[in-house]
Amino acid sequence: MGIGLFISVFGIAAAAIVETVRLGMAETGTDVSLTVFWQVPQIFIFGAAEVFYFVGQLEFFYGQSPDSMRSVCSALGLLANALGSYLSSLILTVVTYFTTKDGGGGWITDDLNQGHLDYFFWLLAGLSIFNALVYVFSAVNYKQKTPS
Repeated sequence: MGIGLFISVFGIAAAAIVETVRLGMAETGTDVSLTVFWQVPQIFIFGAAEVFYFVGQLEFFYGQSPDSMRSVCSALGLLANALGSYLSSLILTVVTYFTTKDGGGGWITDDLNQGHLDYFFWLLAGLSIFNALVYVFSAVNYKQKTPS
């Protein structure tokens, strides 16, 4: 499960790098002719992260939860993913508020060439690293259920 968190950091970093390249091309006046194929590495990285994450999560729930709670624990895992989507919306709202507070254009604008979506991706990468560190701390201190 932990490897999925670390892989997702690379996916977010890849998105930030692609956006930085795109912004650099836009600033120099170069024809911004990036195709959708620039997103393929990110999609593969996030797909691999989800595979590691979900398989590890199910393994953990079925191995460490009581028999009568396995389905509930799996449902709580899906609920955590849904809450993560709401948290993502909250982060987007907070970033938009603080980056446009002084009358600036903000990081996320209607015209992507005027904004800094790359800063937002780097912020998400930093938050993901923090999340992974909290996971490592929790995993190291976790006491496994003894098999009966």
